[in-house]
Amino acid sequence: MKVGVNLLLSNMNDTQSDYELWREHMRLADMVEPLGFDSLWGVEHHFTDYIISPDILQMLSWAAGRTEQIELGTQVVVMPWHDPLRVAEQIALLDNLSDGRYIFGFGRGAARVEFDGFRVPMNEARGRFVEGAEMVLQAFDSGYAEFDGEYIKQPRVPLRPAPIKPLRDRAYAAAISPETMGIIARMGVGMLINPQKPWDTILSELEDYRSTFRSEHDREAPPPVAAVFGYCDADAERAEAIATKYMGEYYASALRHYEFTGDHFSSIKGYEFYDKMSRIMNKVGKEGAGNFFRDLQPWGTPDQCIEKIMDQQKKIGFDHLTLNFVFAHLPMKDVENSMKLFAQEVLPVIKQIGVGAPA
Repeated sequence: MKVGVNLLLSNMNDTQSDYELWREHMRLADMVEPLGFDSLWGVEHHFTDYIISPDILQMLSWAAGRTEQIELGTQVVVMPWHDPLRVAEQIALLDNLSDGRYIFGFGRGAARVEFDGFRVPMNEARGRFVEGAEMVLQAFDSGYAEFDGEYIKQPRVPLRPAPIKPLRDRAYAAAISPETMGIIARMGVGMLINPQKPWDTILSELEDYRSTFRSEHDREAPPPVAAVFGYCDADAERAEAIATKYMGEYYASALRHYEFTGDHFSSIKGYEFYDKMSRIMNKVGKEGAGNFFRDLQPWGTPDQCIEKIMDQQKKIGFDHLTLNFVFAHLPMKDVENSMKLFAQEVLPVIKQIGVGAPA
């Protein structure tokens, strides 16, 4: 199994300058390969202190020049906010610079503040997500970008630098709603799972995705990528206290950014499932939602982290795990200690976990 590090780049409540935050995270990025991790990932967000990472392909190009082996992944490129031709060109360049180490993670977004900033109606998000992703994937199959859709009208142009290999077999889409899972199964790409729902719900939806994939493509779906939050500490009580405080604070910031306790999703086409989530969030409250989110993540002593990760892998059968070691305003010394202890005690064990169908 492969194990990577995801940089969240959250400046919640503006506790430091954006410049200082980026310098700290780039120092963490430089630790990833020497510590033995297999990949480095970044996320895309705009306009708020929630996450200040507007161009992850640019960040990963920086990392490509400072590393030799690790893979470089996006969690995620939000397709409705971009011209897919420019996305295809940026990916092709990064892939050439990194000798084919890029992993294409993409999604459709859900924050109203970001859609408003880019002047993209949220009602069009699902259609733009599907058309944009298909155009990028097809461009890497053929070497040419072209598309004739409802939202994207792209005349045929060559992709330069030319793709060095296809993208579809290293492409993963983030999906929260069941409808999106069906779309990505028909698209023929993998699933990026960020646990936010009860495990029985995740497992049921994952099986539906695998069934649709099998029916559409006459082969088994690829193992998913799991994106989780992690904290490792020699002291179990301290690990629990930190996970409770800082993962809870992160999730509260996510609720604010996405307005998950609001009622606006009910009027937006394609976001019906988010409306259901909002009603649940209002029922359980912010503290209850934060504790639920915490309990889905692998944290604790090295042995506890190993046990939780092995249990999750048995459930959903992922072959690539990525961890956010930085969340909320967890002090950087704790972040670095957690990463180093995880790399020393946990990483050698979970890398040996066999992958395949879930138990």
